[in-house]
Amino acid sequence: MNTRSKIAVLSMVALSFAFSGNVTAQMMKEKTVMVGGAPMYPSKNIIENAVNSKDHKTLVAAVKAAGLVETLQGAGPFTVLAPTDEAFAKLPKGTVENLVKPENKATLTKILTYHVLAGKYSAKDIWAAVKAGNGKSMMKTVEGEDVTFWTKGKDLYIKDAKGNNAKVTIADVNQSNGVIHVIDTVLMP
Repeated sequence: MNTRSKIAVLSMVALSFAFSGNVTAQMMKEKTVMVGGAPMYPSKNIIENAVNSKDHKTLVAAVKAAGLVETLQGAGPFTVLAPTDEAFAKLPKGTVENLVKPENKATLTKILTYHVLAGKYSAKDIWAAVKAGNGKSMMKTVEGEDVTFWTKGKDLYIKDAKGNNAKVTIADVNQSNGVIHVIDTVLMP
C-alpha cells in the first residue's frame, strides 16, 4: 500500500470516529430516563425506546400483534400509559396469550389504544388538569373512552372504565413523538 493510500485510509477511519463520536456525544447530552434497565432517548420514537426496556416485553409483543408499530412510530404526538410486564402478569392466567391470537386482534387493539392519549401530556400538565378539576381529570383515549387521572400525596393514578386504578411509577419519559408514563396496572375499557 503506497503512502497516499495509507493516508486516505487513515483519513476515512478518523472521519468515521469523528462522526460516530458526534452521535455518541449527542446521545450523551440528551436527558435520558432509565426504564427497564435501558436509557430512553428523547430523540428516539416510542417504539425505538420501548423495545429496549426489559420491563415492557409483553407490551411490545402486544403492540406488534395488534399491528400498531407503524402508528406509534409516527409523528404523533402521543401520550402512552405503558403497563409493565408485572402489570400484565396481574391479569387472569391466559389472558395475554389469548389476546395476542390473530382472531382477537380487534379486542387487543381496543385495549392498547385505551392506553394512548392523542397529544403530549407531561405529568405537570396532568397534575394541573387534576387540580383544575377539583381532584380529578377525565381524558379521552385514542380508543374513544375516557380515563380518569387523580392524585394521592405525590403519586399520580389513572382509573379505567372498569374502576381499576393504575399508579404512574415512572413519569415523563420523553420521546421524539410524545411521552411515556410507566404504569403498574393494565387499563381496561
